This record gives sequence, structure tokens and C-alpha cells, in this order.
Amino acid sequence: MIKGKTPLFVALALGLIAGVIAFSAVKKKEMDVRRGWNLVPVVVASTDLSEGSVVTMDMVSQRSIPEQFVTSSVVKPDSASYIVNQKVLVPVQAGDPLLWSQFETTKAAERLSTKVQKKARAITIEAKGAQSVGGWVRPNDHVDIIGTFKDPGTGEQVALTLMQNVVVLATGKITGTTNVNLVPEGQRDYANVSLLVIPEEVEILVLAQELGALTLALRNEDDIDVGTERNHYTSIRTLFDGERIAAVQRLRQQRITIIRNSTVSEEGVR
Repeated sequence: MIKGKTPLFVALALGLIAGVIAFSAVKKKEMDVRRGWNLVPVVVASTDLSEGSVVTMDMVSQRSIPEQFVTSSVVKPDSASYIVNQKVLVPVQAGDPLLWSQFETTKAAERLSTKVQKKARAITIEAKGAQSVGGWVRPNDHVDIIGTFKDPGTGEQVALTLMQNVVVLATGKITGTTNVNLVPEGQRDYANVSLLVIPEEVEILVLAQELGALTLALRNEDDIDVGTERNHYTSIRTLFDGERIAAVQRLRQQRITIIRNSTVSEEGVR
């Protein structure tokens, strides 16, 4: 049998443990209740908006609501400028959070032809995934177009640069002036791009797509230099003999600045 003060100590310890468990359970329940009730700012209508109203900045304001009610469909304050001058499709009452789905998308009204310069043409090529630099190609970007084909003389696969410094007009249905926030997320991905070229280049690209695959190489928009020498192409023999690869590597070291730990490498600057 337990004698002396030991039973008292045991009872106190058990009581303390029970108290800690109960306190933890209460705090957890409290956290569960409060979860999602943190307030975040959203854009709301500051006045009643009738269907077809064109929104101006003085028609909207900011209000905080629980974060559990805020989805990607709600307009956030940092995106308020995108809804200015846009028409609402449905009536909205003062104080209602504004949703992207309530606005007329500019996508349907866009005409790609207005972005094509005179004496130029727009043509669309397949460009998904790796063909478009992992989807990083955007409207108004500048790209080079590389084609891979089977050499009709030797039967081996070859790769060559078909065009350089080509402007991208659109990726899928998105142009440089499309309000992306008004485009459903599922429609922002693309499997093709539209390019600004001249009529003679249209013929080249149409035939090239029939004969092989095209890949885009993304370039800096300020880099407008184009190489004029077209005597070289890459083949399986080029990959294995190594001579041209070594020459190209030396050329890369001359052209590309190498930065290590915020310090520019001298061998990368020419």
C-alpha cells in the first residue's frame, strides 16, 4: 500500500496532467473555431452598380472580410486597377465584394488583326511545354525558332535556327493587352503561340511544321542582334565529334556574363 504523502503527490500530478490535456483541447478547439476568420482586404462596390455600368475608381472601395470567404474569384486591392473601365455583367449592391466573373472579359472583344503590322502576318505554331521554354513565353516576348528535321540527303536528324528575334503576338487566346485576371485559370495555359512574321516567313513555317518539330528559344527583348551566317546546323555527327561544341562553348563564354555570389566573373565579360 502507498503510505505517507505519496498518494497526494500522485493525485496532484494526475490532476496537473489532466488539466494540461483539458487546456490543450480547449485551445485547439478555439483555434479551430477561429481558423479562417482572420480578416483580409478585398475590393467592394462603394455604390450600387446597375448591369452594364462602367466601373470607375470612385465606385469601389476596400473592406476586410474573413479569409475563409476569399477565393481566387474575389478582386483583391492590388488588382483593382484591372476592373476600372470594365463593364459589370450583373447588378451589384453597395458593399458587395466584387468578383472577376462579374465583369465583361476583354478577351472576346479582342481582334488579333489589330496587332499585326502592315505588310506583316500572324501565324500560329504548336508550342507547348518544352517547346515554349516550359510555358514561360509570353505575348510581346522575342524568340528564335529552331527546327528539327530529317536531312533528305543523309537521312539523319538535324537542328537549325530558322528565324531570329521574332515577336510573339499571342499565347493561346491571350495577347499583350488581355487582362489575364479576367481569363479563367483553366484558359491561361496554351498549346500554341501566334507570331509576327512577313509573308515569306509564313511559307517557311508552314512547311517546317509539316516536315519536323519547332521549338522556341526565349531571348532578351533588348537583344535585337541576329546572326547572318547560316552555314551551320547541328547533327548527330556534330554532337559526337565535339569540335563545334567546343567552339560554341568558347563563344558562349565570350557573350554571357557569369555572376557568382553577386560578383561578375571576369572570364564572362568581353
